[in-house]
Amino acid sequence: MKLHCCPAKTALTAINKNGFPSAQALPNTKPSGEEFMSKLLRRRWTLLSPDTNIHQITVSSKQGQKGGGLFSNVSFLKNNQPRLGNMMLYENQGLSFYIVRDDLLHPFVNGNKARKLDGLLPLIEDHGVTDVVTCGGCQSAHAAAVAVSCAERGLKSHLLLRGEQPQILTGYNLISTIYGNVTYVPRSFYAHREEMLQTHASMVAGHTGGVVYCNDIIDSSLASQTFECSKFVLRDAPRGTENYSRKVAIVNEGAKDAVALLGMFRLVDHLSQDHLLGKKRAFNFVVDSGTGTTAVGLGLAAMYLGLPWKITAVMLADTMDTYRQQERRLIAEFKRQFRFLLDCHKLNGANDGIVHWVDRCHPRKFGNVLEGEIEACQQVAQQTGIPLDPVYTLAAWEMATRITRAHEDDSNVVILHTGGTLGMFGLAQRYKSYFGMLNYAIKSWFCVLIRKSFMLILAGR
Repeated sequence: MKLHCCPAKTALTAINKNGFPSAQALPNTKPSGEEFMSKLLRRRWTLLSPDTNIHQITVSSKQGQKGGGLFSNVSFLKNNQPRLGNMMLYENQGLSFYIVRDDLLHPFVNGNKARKLDGLLPLIEDHGVTDVVTCGGCQSAHAAAVAVSCAERGLKSHLLLRGEQPQILTGYNLISTIYGNVTYVPRSFYAHREEMLQTHASMVAGHTGGVVYCNDIIDSSLASQTFECSKFVLRDAPRGTENYSRKVAIVNEGAKDAVALLGMFRLVDHLSQDHLLGKKRAFNFVVDSGTGTTAVGLGLAAMYLGLPWKITAVMLADTMDTYRQQERRLIAEFKRQFRFLLDCHKLNGANDGIVHWVDRCHPRKFGNVLEGEIEACQQVAQQTGIPLDPVYTLAAWEMATRITRAHEDDSNVVILHTGGTLGMFGLAQRYKSYFGMLNYAIKSWFCVLIRKSFMLILAGR
């Protein structure tokens, strides 16, 4: 992916190199919601376009079958070209939900990882950063996305992965190893992430380099009137040589900073166009939540634009109190960083909660896979062609199916596909018995099909 700049619709008196209006250009009056979005989005992005496919999934009931997984009494049918915009009002959609196919954005950098990095990477480049340090689990989709994205634009990535190196490199671990510089960190040391990241970044920077956090980059940009790139590093110095000062940027685990919300604002602005979901129709967005950053970004953007959208976040990794604390932190951080552009009155109710946090349909310790979930992913893939993984996206799919079948509200349900399906390769190593059952299920299904066909032949049909 290359960096792309969205064309300006209206002229600003002054724009800094990061695409933010300089302090000299800031008006005395706060812009409206649409004006704020226009100014916020008039900047460089990683993705060529915010476009994404929207598919419709019809849910049908069927007789239960043994060994059929979580959806043994349900079948799914995908519509690749559903009616959107005003046409949605005239269609009897029955039991169905929509899915935003962000998993198709990039072979390796897809889903919410692509959205988080969409606004972050241009800022990193514009500030002369040469190296990026981040961390994650052994099969971290975030770490792999950072590694690939950095390699595509000539930056060096340094990935601190929790635990021991697996015997066989596969999935996101393999991608991280191919594209980045991987270091495996003992779990006891990894528990102190901030100290771990700072120590490793300082080691990469060396005596002549320096370390900066992503939030510091935004703060310095918005506080400066000139918005010149940092002089900490000579940006014209060849990155392939060793005789230059390194500037190392630290990206937190999962990119769970306010700057990561920029990509979600861009996505919501795109989806709310009249020919897609529009601004007046009620939708219930269902998203699986690891750090919760994606859900908060969706909710914040929807509230600021006055959209009647509900955000249902399926909690996967922590308690509700922790997620709500993360939500309040991100909102406060976003308000502080973009205070010059925001009309904070539009976010007055944000502190009361903009995300509806819910437990997973079948709660468990984060990362664990339950019996029948691999078969459920297989069923969805075979019936719709949409790949899911049992740790993240299956949780959103299961919740959307439950809400749709229960007719819980009049809103149309929409899943935001967060990608992450390469993680299945790592799970196949960990849950060999579960994946071994796939062959058994296929053979059993084939035997049933042969038996039924033989009975029809005998009946003369």
